[in-house]
Amino acid sequence: MQVFNVEGMSCGHCVKAITQAVQAKDPAASVRVDLAAREVGVESALTAQQVMEAIREEGYGIQLV
Repeated sequence: MQVFNVEGMSCGHCVKAITQAVQAKDPAASVRVDLAAREVGVESALTAQQVMEAIREEGYGIQLV
């Protein structure tokens, strides 16, 4: 699982937006969001760069842990 720090997440809408952004690029991806820790874990065939691009496109700051 790839783990990322994501800035700007604050609610259920954020969780849904991030999950949908990743799954739009890899429908089989598993996405785990921890709002309190500002972390997103992704199991996917996507590269870390592809995951980061998908989440950045939604307007969030992101970096690989």
